[in-house]
Amino acid sequence: MIISRSPLRISLGGGGTDLPSYYEEHEGFLISAAIDKYVYITLHQTFEKEILLKYSKFEKVKNVDEIQHPIVREALKMLDIYSTNLEICSMADIPAGTGLGSSSSFTTALLKALHAMKGNIVSTRTLAEEACEIEMNRLHEPIGKQDQYIAAYGGITCMNFHKDGYVWVDPLNVTNETLYNLEDNLILYFTGFSRSAGSILEEQNKKSKEHDSDMIQNLHFVKDLGYQSKAAFEKGDLNTFADIMNIHWEHKKKRSGGMSNPVIDEWYDFAMKNGALGGKMIGAGGGGFLMFYANDKVKLRQAMSKTSMTEVRFRFEKEGSKIL
Repeated sequence: MIISRSPLRISLGGGGTDLPSYYEEHEGFLISAAIDKYVYITLHQTFEKEILLKYSKFEKVKNVDEIQHPIVREALKMLDIYSTNLEICSMADIPAGTGLGSSSSFTTALLKALHAMKGNIVSTRTLAEEACEIEMNRLHEPIGKQDQYIAAYGGITCMNFHKDGYVWVDPLNVTNETLYNLEDNLILYFTGFSRSAGSILEEQNKKSKEHDSDMIQNLHFVKDLGYQSKAAFEKGDLNTFADIMNIHWEHKKKRSGGMSNPVIDEWYDFAMKNGALGGKMIGAGGGGFLMFYANDKVKLRQAMSKTSMTEVRFRFEKEGSKIL
């Protein structure tokens, strides 16, 4: 049996500039951080002439073309695996549709396991690009390249998205003291709302392709905030980063009416009045996780315990996709 895992992620600046509709004309930049919450894949070669898939659903099929799960089907085809003696199972620490990049973590973990089964030695960059090929080109999902790359590479990583599609990956230059303070002072809350990022990202994608001036200027501004966040991290100025989070969230909400809702806005305002210095929604928006930065974590935690949200404690993950 082969067991692989890929980490989930949080975005720390510049989110949204990793979509081709933006970076192919303007280039993109963002900072992403892998966390110690994972998607796991187990792969087992069986004696039965069938393919068994166990995820949120159960599939038993006779050949690859019958597989309903689009990522599994396309991954097997990409790697020329047409064996019918396979059992593939997935598990995750966090539910799908919550803004932490679970789809791409699933894809990279699956590819990692399939390469291991074939005896391939695959580079981290190749793994990320293969995941992008499946999700963006073969399945035409309106998403960017952040999730695939951070799942493959791990760490706290700066990504520059070039016009030709090349992604320059560079670890964030930050001291251990700043890293530990950031890790200690970021607090993650699950709103209870799950959603597909597709509709919100499709709206951004459509407007970017149409050269909508408001959308392009919004993404220009958010990209600049990403560079400002990088500078703040390198200086160890986390209070400035917290301020940037607030500015980022206000501009992010302008991209789509579905980015937030009255309940999320109420929780956000409540947190800001009870110890949070900065905050934003993780992922495309509309649900999932709210993340806050707070120097007085005890005060914030005590206040937020009165809401219906659930805190998810995490640490940063230095490794990316790996075979266990």
